[in-house]
Amino acid sequence: MQQADLDEDQDKEQLDGKRRKAIDTARPATVAAVVCPVASGPRGEVRDRGARLAEAVGLARAIDLDVRLAEAVPLRRPTPATLLGKGVVERLGEAVEALEIGLVVVDDRLTPVQQRNLEKAWQTKVIDRTGLILEIFGARARTHEGRLQVELAALDYQRGRLVRSWTHLERQRGGFGFMGGPGESQIEIDRRLIGERIVRIKRDLESVRRTRSVNRAGRRKARLPTVALVGYTNAGKSSLFNRLSGAEVMAKDLLFATLDPTMRAIKLPNGLGCVISDTVGFVSDLPTHLVAAFRATLEEVIEADLIVHVRDISHPDSERQRLDVEAVLRELGVSEEGSGGRPMIEALNKIDALDEEARDTLRARCATGAERARQYPVSAVSGEGVDALLEAIGDFLGRASETREVAVPLSDGATIAWLYRHGEVRSRHDDGELARLTVALDPAASAQLERRLIEHQPAGH
Repeated sequence: MQQADLDEDQDKEQLDGKRRKAIDTARPATVAAVVCPVASGPRGEVRDRGARLAEAVGLARAIDLDVRLAEAVPLRRPTPATLLGKGVVERLGEAVEALEIGLVVVDDRLTPVQQRNLEKAWQTKVIDRTGLILEIFGARARTHEGRLQVELAALDYQRGRLVRSWTHLERQRGGFGFMGGPGESQIEIDRRLIGERIVRIKRDLESVRRTRSVNRAGRRKARLPTVALVGYTNAGKSSLFNRLSGAEVMAKDLLFATLDPTMRAIKLPNGLGCVISDTVGFVSDLPTHLVAAFRATLEEVIEADLIVHVRDISHPDSERQRLDVEAVLRELGVSEEGSGGRPMIEALNKIDALDEEARDTLRARCATGAERARQYPVSAVSGEGVDALLEAIGDFLGRASETREVAVPLSDGATIAWLYRHGEVRSRHDDGELARLTVALDPAASAQLERRLIEHQPAGH
């Protein structure tokens, strides 16, 4: 056991040593360019072009890059070799040389071949959107758990680059493998080290997942509901979290300012206590392996009794951001409330950034129609609307749980265990082959139980 731990430490030191060497020798000044390919043609581009470019620049500046050139480039048809067309590559190459740019961020997903060809054409380092997000996450992670999750995602990404990019190993990238540096020619050793490290990180994160599961079980036993704040990055989740809980979590006008989750117990206006959780922000085109790596953290969202979707209502692309967040939630397995999923309300944040007419229109819309009791205009900065939001959270959590009698075959131990986990079992009587339970369930859990009972119903019934 001691020898295994020693081998693990040595392997980690080898990987970390390579990263440090690359950083020390090949990460130059942070003068950067941001290139944002924008789909054109009959289907067009769904996202607002200006908002997308501004987001890409914001991502670059989140790791202190000095962006000297930012351009949205029309993309009619992706070029297999370079993604961008030949004329665009040549024109941008001239600008990169003239401005002495040391790093180009392409706000899209690049194949290893495309990345290598662009570096050759522009004679500078190139990273894609995934690499940039991973760099940001690497800089933001503060806790041991956060660092493990970032490293898992980064190594998974890097392993794919090693396997498919044999001819440019002399420029293996630094940091988490993306921002430059001379390096390794021993590809088989690198692949082995990375693969073994991934296995060990997954093992450690499984331990984290079990610990979180035990903590959630303790909260359920104490009947302490959980409220998870989710939303697009920089929507103001941490600022709202601080306003609701009185905490002092770092809150800046910065993309991915929060990476490690924070939880606080608060008292709601109706006297009910709950735990509120601030989570990592989502972003469009969030890499799948990033979502997978952060699943241990995001389980707090999956298991929450209520989800508060914090939106930057002043953002020109607010509606599209809403769709992006909902897409990530579906990927996590969080279904809509009407389908038996978790109840969700929206906190329309940053109304202080709207003019008076727009605020009045928003308030009127949220007070009537389908949005009533679902959307709540707030300002985490001024505190406007926060009291109404807290009352709404209390109303959702304080709704009387449905008490019902359930008969479950004793052989169906999974459903019986599920009832103990998701409800308050008030009585139980085993009668022959059946367990008869009186259990209190919230509306979402009750809907899930209905589906579960149907799925486990014997054939012919």
